[in-house]
Amino acid sequence: MQALEKIVINTNWISIILVFLFAIIAVLKIIDGDKLKGYVFALFNKGFIEDEVEENTSFFSSFYSLLFIFSSVVLALVTSLLVAETNKSTSFSVSSFFLILGIIWSYFAVKSLFEIGVIRLFFIKKEVRFYVVSKFGYLYSISFFLVILFVLFRFGPLSFSFFVAVTLGLFLLKFVFQVVNNKNLVFSKLFYFILYLCAFEIAPLLIMFKLVL
Repeated sequence: MQALEKIVINTNWISIILVFLFAIIAVLKIIDGDKLKGYVFALFNKGFIEDEVEENTSFFSSFYSLLFIFSSVVLALVTSLLVAETNKSTSFSVSSFFLILGIIWSYFAVKSLFEIGVIRLFFIKKEVRFYVVSKFGYLYSISFFLVILFVLFRFGPLSFSFFVAVTLGLFLLKFVFQVVNNKNLVFSKLFYFILYLCAFEIAPLLIMFKLVL
């Protein structure tokens, strides 16, 4: 009988990453449980975003730094899975995960520097404060739902098509809420908003997907 080669793919790293993510949630709850709960449901709570704008807390505090790390790791995990499932030549491995995580961090770093530069150049910090806070708030909010969705897909009965549909639905919902809750700013400066989307949202994402595929 001819021996068949057996390929074993080690996925223990996924469990380690998930434990790391849940540990971040635990630390965030210790730091400020009420604020953590607020960010989980921020997508559906405009009042919470308004309170965050009024509070004017630094994004570099321990709470927001951990929240950013949590969100970016979740996005890297979900993106790695989507790339591996849609491109069979790419494996869902720890190396691809860290590659995508590095690209995501670079994307946010460069994008944030450009945004800060534009805001300071045109002295529009007060005008766009709610937009910036809501943008990150909604991203953090859907990250909590994405990690639950990821766990249900990897260890539960969810199909990949359902996973993709819900993921796209969450990002679409984020965009809709962002436009609706910033409608005065968006429609009064519609040309600049479209320009912003093309320059800071769509183009970098296309470049990022080109790099990971």
